[in-house]
Amino acid sequence: MPFVLFVISCTLMSLLFNSDNVFASGTLSSEEETIESSDEEVPFDRPVKEIKKYIAPMNELELFPCTDCHDEEWETDYTRRELDEPHDEIPGKFVNHDSDNRWCLDCHSAKKRDRFRLINGKLVKFNEYYRVCEQCHKRIYREWKMGVHGKRTGYWNGEKQWMHCAQCHNPHNPPFKPIKPKPAPRKPLDIKASSSAGARTSSAGTH
Repeated sequence: MPFVLFVISCTLMSLLFNSDNVFASGTLSSEEETIESSDEEVPFDRPVKEIKKYIAPMNELELFPCTDCHDEEWETDYTRRELDEPHDEIPGKFVNHDSDNRWCLDCHSAKKRDRFRLINGKLVKFNEYYRVCEQCHKRIYREWKMGVHGKRTGYWNGEKQWMHCAQCHNPHNPPFKPIKPKPAPRKPLDIKASSSAGARTSSAGTH
């Protein structure tokens, strides 16, 4: 009997402390519960309708689409080299973006000029270029997708805008220069095996 009274009293106390949620509107509707518990997904993978709006800082977009000049039936020269006009309008030309290891055709498709090329050979649309960035900048991409990295504007219950990579970072000439990594730590020279470790080693050799 005392246990039953205890349960009843706990139930009544719970109802009193949560009266704003229960007594104010009777009971919560299933719709309200869904809205309260659901999280809107970040539309990081939705196609962008106006590509020039989403990567406006890139002056090179005046050259887009690439097929205005590149005939896809032409034979492609895969030799890594300095490109002439009109490509000389591209600032930096990877000077600050791993130019020793990469060049145009590492990201741009040689066969479908208006597409980007992933490392696995898959082609993606121009307005999904952030998938190319993801291949080397995995952690930053993950943080951007979660809303930790980058700029977002708008309201929680209204229109929103997600800034994409090239709206802040020019892929051909990033403003953030490469940082030379620090050397790996050196192993101390005066480390000696402890006596207990030596004893275990000698005993293991006697078996």
